[in-house]
Amino acid sequence: MPEEHLLYHYTDYQALDGIVGKAQLRLNNLLNMNDAAEMRLFMGGLSTAVMERLQRDGAHDTWKAVRALFHEELKKVFYYSAYAACFSKNRDDAAQWERYGNHGRGVCIAFSKELLQKMAVGVVSLEEVYYQADMRSHKLVDTFYKLVKDASGDLKKNPRIMECLEEAWIASAAFKHPSFASEKEMRLVASPFSKKYFDVKPCYHISTERIKKYYPLDLRKMCEYAACSLEDAIHEIMIGPESTQSKSILEDYLKDTGMEKLAGKVVISDCPLRRSYTSS
Repeated sequence: MPEEHLLYHYTDYQALDGIVGKAQLRLNNLLNMNDAAEMRLFMGGLSTAVMERLQRDGAHDTWKAVRALFHEELKKVFYYSAYAACFSKNRDDAAQWERYGNHGRGVCIAFSKELLQKMAVGVVSLEEVYYQADMRSHKLVDTFYKLVKDASGDLKKNPRIMECLEEAWIASAAFKHPSFASEKEMRLVASPFSKKYFDVKPCYHISTERIKKYYPLDLRKMCEYAACSLEDAIHEIMIGPESTQSKSILEDYLKDTGMEKLAGKVVISDCPLRRSYTSS
């Protein structure tokens, strides 16, 4: 399968066991993934672009109302936090190994983009991350501007405006600063706040330092939606360049968990990360 049809999930061996052994994919809170600043950046850029247009119109009262509305909304970042699993279009990439693959000691799982798209149903969606510094051209600017310009009364009591804000929070979950554009990221995103009913129950990972909340997705059920098996959805499992993992033991593990086909898809990274370390 050509690389452009694959998405790469860089992770560690515990996560591999969750995905392959338990057929479970964790969607982690974006706030735990250091993306709260990106969400605020998106919402701040959206509000600035809308207020600039209102200022040009001389709509000072509406400008003040929008400023107050976004000031209150930005306090809700923890309520509006989305949950995601991250993928890259880059195969065997040094930066991805460093940032997400346990500093090259982990593993990379290649998924079929087409099947992953089919597996994403309900409130779960596969979103391409976009990288934009200037929000003036974003489609939500025009939508929100028209809504507030035509609105009367308290903006917080206008259901269409509040729906637009909710849409903006969802969009913020697939937004990053342009300095990260080389990652070519896509995200499997769930926004539990966007639906009154979300049929995946949250779980909690408790470590010695803190408690993290996550949503476990049932990959077997998702594969049923896509009319495929998990072994079909996974194209390749790559051992990281700094990993001490034995290829034959990983293959045995896959066979013993009933994933015979996956055992034939194990490869070892060609990334010269190890050599770059030894030369420094």
